[in-house]
Amino acid sequence: MTSLRVAVDVGGTFTDVCIFDEDTHQVRVTKVPSTPDDPMVAVMDGVRRGQVDLSSVALFSHGTTVATNALITRRFPAAAMVTTRGFRDVLEIRDGTKDDLWDAYRDVGQPYIRRRDRFEVAERIDYAGNIVEPLDETQAREVARLLRRRGARTVAVCFVNSHANPVHELRMRQILEEELPDATVSTSAEILPEIFEYERFNTTVANAVLAPLVTGYVDRLGAQLSEGGYAGDLLLLHSGGGSMTQKMVQKYPVRLAASGIAAGAIAARHVATQCGYPNAIGLDMGGTSTDICLVHRGELRVTKEWAVEYGYPIIFPSIEVLTIGAGGGSLAWLDEAGSLRNGPQSAGADPGPACYGTGGAEPTNSDANVVLGRLGTTLAGGAKRLFPDLAEAALTDKVAQPLGLGLAEAAGAVVKVANANMADAVRLVSIRRGLDPRDFALVAFGGAGALHGAEVAKELSIPTVIVPANPGVTSALGCLLVDIRHDLSQMYNHPVSTIDPDDLEAKFHAMEVSASERLRHEGVSPDHAVLQRLVSMRYLGQWRSLAVEIGTGPDALREAVQRFHEQHEREFAFRRDDSPVEVYQLALKAIGTTPKPAFERHTPTSGHTPEPTSVRPVWFETDGWVDTPVYDRTTLPAGTTLAGPAIIDQLDSTTVVPPDTRADIDEWLNIRIHLTEVSR
Repeated sequence: MTSLRVAVDVGGTFTDVCIFDEDTHQVRVTKVPSTPDDPMVAVMDGVRRGQVDLSSVALFSHGTTVATNALITRRFPAAAMVTTRGFRDVLEIRDGTKDDLWDAYRDVGQPYIRRRDRFEVAERIDYAGNIVEPLDETQAREVARLLRRRGARTVAVCFVNSHANPVHELRMRQILEEELPDATVSTSAEILPEIFEYERFNTTVANAVLAPLVTGYVDRLGAQLSEGGYAGDLLLLHSGGGSMTQKMVQKYPVRLAASGIAAGAIAARHVATQCGYPNAIGLDMGGTSTDICLVHRGELRVTKEWAVEYGYPIIFPSIEVLTIGAGGGSLAWLDEAGSLRNGPQSAGADPGPACYGTGGAEPTNSDANVVLGRLGTTLAGGAKRLFPDLAEAALTDKVAQPLGLGLAEAAGAVVKVANANMADAVRLVSIRRGLDPRDFALVAFGGAGALHGAEVAKELSIPTVIVPANPGVTSALGCLLVDIRHDLSQMYNHPVSTIDPDDLEAKFHAMEVSASERLRHEGVSPDHAVLQRLVSMRYLGQWRSLAVEIGTGPDALREAVQRFHEQHEREFAFRRDDSPVEVYQLALKAIGTTPKPAFERHTPTSGHTPEPTSVRPVWFETDGWVDTPVYDRTTLPAGTTLAGPAIIDQLDSTTVVPPDTRADIDEWLNIRIHLTEVSR
């Protein structure tokens, strides 16, 4: 019998495994150190440590950082690009913007494919899809043979206006496949059939350079799981908040960039909704970074354009997450002016924080929490031993002595700077958009989120902090809550007044046929397929557009225009009902629903007084050293109430309950920390 659902999330420091038993509704978790050189080693280590019988697994879901790390480190296989004559430098010309407007000397990184590996062929299609100059097949074949001699393993084909007519790109692909049968070929018309060469070219190039790396990793992991007895499809979480099977990953590997980040956001929404909070801010603090997402009225924000590295956009729908360099392993350091800074540099998994005893000598947030007594002497259920003396030495040498502070004050300053960085990031996703953080709950998770969550909430006057039952593996849990999903789009630039409803219906029908074929290819039955139509609109003459749902029938377009007016007012605080509206793009969400785990709900007990496992001095900024009870979270049933200060330990995380706060254990075994009521 297959009764287990397993989700694995690979982080910069730890790889988290979440195991859900459908028969008992119990969740088991485990953590193992990540293996950056080959993430699959940590994945299989986690499966073994979790004592998972792969023949009993009904679903294996995985959030992976392979694609993201490859784009960051730029360790690509031999890649090439073939483009229209005269358009070789589109990737370098970009859109002329800069990450830092005021730094005249700072520029973006080099394109993912070097100029000497970008080749031109004669061909031209105009904006309407008409062939102006036929593809020079002799020249195209010469380029293909040259690439074969140069050992190209992957090729991006990016022709101008191919979104309007892909015939030349498809023929170029055939020629490349004839001459380079072992190479991977990505065409922009298949990857992103949209206007704007720069965005389309770069998304296709990113897909091409990732294809051999991601496909190789996924194939090896799938083979390992099959050898262990797993008979199902390996599902991989993509940036849009859905999952893909191995087969689709081979075609669209770029969608796995930001894979693990999306998992945490999905889990944060689930936890907040479960607790009755339609507005929530997710604070996912791991070993290397903190990912912040915002849930407003039960919905996660989704962006169409994003990037792993500024200047090289990826145009696929992605859950909007703000990532900053603030994790347990983030380094504390002094700048040239002698000011204390925190991150974005990180000790990572190797050598790790000084307290790990694995060679790290720089002070980190984890070292500061050890010195302050908030962390004990072990992590991950005893799998990782901590050395307080090494943490003290690093902080004394690098922070306390240079600043003339006592050890506790120095450690407290490190934590305070980290909290301020995270609070600033929360302000960017909330206040900057006209949303008041006091109207939100803070969902704190990740290996270090529960350590800092309450103090970050105080900084922002957020009244409630929710710490999930298994905060350290909450992102992995998110992998169990997603459906198979694909996003299709095509250009359709027409004023609403000139659109023929029958033509619009035909365009959507063609997209639905393609989407249904993808879902069938992934084993999704028609009963579990959901297709949602979207249309991007804008006022005539505008640059930006907004996507709204559109139904079927004679009134569908008129109703969509009304939705556009309403959404435009919500987004930009004005509407122009008398202004003409044009359609910019058609889109389709294709969702293959998968069964979701039913988590156990616990009946709150009354009159239970938990006993601490120990009492140790913990330093708090307002109170100094305080003898603080330490509790084992597994001994805290639903209905338990604790007055701060308190420390709550568990396998995957440690929760700090500061003085003058109250912590309740709810029916889902979440910890809800209630801060002092804020006057508005």
